[in-house]
Amino acid sequence: MNSLGRYKLLASTMRFGVLAAALLFALFGLVLPQTGWAQQSPDSPLIVHEWGTFTSIAGADGNALPWLPFATKSDLPTFVEHFRNTDVKGGLRGTVRMETPVIYFYSPRQVTVAASVSLAAGLITEWFPHASQVRPANSNPIMLDPQRAGSIGWDAVTVSPATNANFSHETTPSHYYAARETSASTVSVQSPAGNQLEKFLFYRGVSLFDPPLSAKVLASGQLQLKSNAGGSTTIILFERRGDKLGYRISSFDSGAIMNTPSTSGTLDSLYSDFEDTLIAQGLYRDEAHAMLETWRDSWFGEGSRLFYIVSRLFVDTVLPVSIRPAPTRFIRVFVGRIELVTPATENTVEAALLSGDHETLRKYGRFVDPIVDTMIARHADRTRAERLRLALSAYDGWRSASFSESPAQ
Repeated sequence: MNSLGRYKLLASTMRFGVLAAALLFALFGLVLPQTGWAQQSPDSPLIVHEWGTFTSIAGADGNALPWLPFATKSDLPTFVEHFRNTDVKGGLRGTVRMETPVIYFYSPRQVTVAASVSLAAGLITEWFPHASQVRPANSNPIMLDPQRAGSIGWDAVTVSPATNANFSHETTPSHYYAARETSASTVSVQSPAGNQLEKFLFYRGVSLFDPPLSAKVLASGQLQLKSNAGGSTTIILFERRGDKLGYRISSFDSGAIMNTPSTSGTLDSLYSDFEDTLIAQGLYRDEAHAMLETWRDSWFGEGSRLFYIVSRLFVDTVLPVSIRPAPTRFIRVFVGRIELVTPATENTVEAALLSGDHETLRKYGRFVDPIVDTMIARHADRTRAERLRLALSAYDGWRSASFSESPAQ
């Protein structure tokens, strides 16, 4: 069995585990979150909000394709901590890249909290401030284990309403800083390097769980959607070709067929509608704005993608969190992002690969390799497949060389 086949088998195993956990979760009173809520103090002044993203790419069958989310240079500041073996991280495949969850705290007075998060079938790969523990701590995972969760914990986080904190900031631009533009309280953590200040707890990871939504691009160019989580799902279907873009916001229950949106929209209207969607899920307006500012270049660049609001039940199942003392209110808003390999994307990427148009390929970033994998899986032409593989190998070589010559971002 090749490596792709092994990862599909692992992901299939994980699918049954997550669904079983979700069923137990629903039947027995939302068991996972109770680790925090059961200890809630009636006079607790604490409010907690969290947002994050589950990023995946739809394969030829519509299910999440195993891919290398670390195929491009990191966009994080150097003060952010990483999983200790960066060489392993660079080759770590998963079905989902958990990106930039940030946990905001709001308190009218200083309070010390403990927070921990567990990622099903995954590994926590980046975080800030310094964590008390990150598990697994003494392993070298080349492949993720669908039966093993990665976790992170902060034992003593001081939450303060102070607004004059001096946060770390580097001159190199980074999307990381946009998440600070909120009215959240300041958090501080003691680390071996001294006291670290931030506006949130930040972490990222990679996992083998299957997203709750599949999206299959049909031969007609239409999109076939299927929900594996149940209940109504709010979605935003997005398309951008050069300077033209379009989007459609809708919802569905178990399945739907959608047409590609016409490219007659504007970024301003998209930002406004997307922000309103996030606010409707419970985020404050400045938090919703910070989330969109964090991802504006990546989310709304060239290509086709589907965004969807991940149900709280699913989030709590694959990413259970504990906060002590428990907050009076805890909002978690996660956006699923599925990259789609449409006929338009196929044509653009193939033409760019065969002509050596690296600038066009760079617009697709870390998704170039899985896009080509999906193209090859859809078509039986072996000659075409070999031509694409050779062109992709040449591009990957150029990309690796350009990374080594440029400073980290």
